[in-house]
Amino acid sequence: MTADQQVAPAAPPRRRSRREEILEIAVGLFATRGYHGVSMDDIGAAAGVTGPALYHHFAGKEAMLVAALIPVSEQLLSGGRERITEHQGQPRAALAALIDFHVDFALANPAVIALHLHELDRLPEEPRRQIRRLQRLYVEEWVSTLTTLRPELSAPEARVLAHAAFGLMNSTPFLGGEVDRHRRADLLRASALAALQG
Repeated sequence: MTADQQVAPAAPPRRRSRREEILEIAVGLFATRGYHGVSMDDIGAAAGVTGPALYHHFAGKEAMLVAALIPVSEQLLSGGRERITEHQGQPRAALAALIDFHVDFALANPAVIALHLHELDRLPEEPRRQIRRLQRLYVEEWVSTLTTLRPELSAPEARVLAHAAFGLMNSTPFLGGEVDRHRRADLLRASALAALQG
């Protein structure tokens, strides 16, 4: 390889902002102790941040919930659409890609999933409606893929199957560490695929 052909070094991973670090700590506390079981002082103490500095990043716990849940819902929708676009006209491959994507997300974000399952109703109406809308759009991407792959299914039937598969894949907050992550991923993928392919 000549000097002209040398590959440029990969860019170093982006360093997380202090705000992102605080949010991750808050999400973990909310997921383990419940929204009402955590105070701003608890979050500040865990993050090593004083009260005024903490409020510089977030107006309060409610703002943290919004900051945690809306971007995740947006990422799921955009990621799902990307996988479907990559496998346009190949519903079986698109379904497998959707499952891989969601399983990877669920294993990487068990605290966020727990937060969503137990604390979504703590949000004010508008952000809660926004999250629900994003979730519905994400589900419909799965429904469209399923009804293309399995034309015998009606849209409501496909929606039932999609939600059943989410229940499987979103079980990650309740899984212990007895099985290593790669094996857990394989088991979740296989279970979801079996549930959806019929």
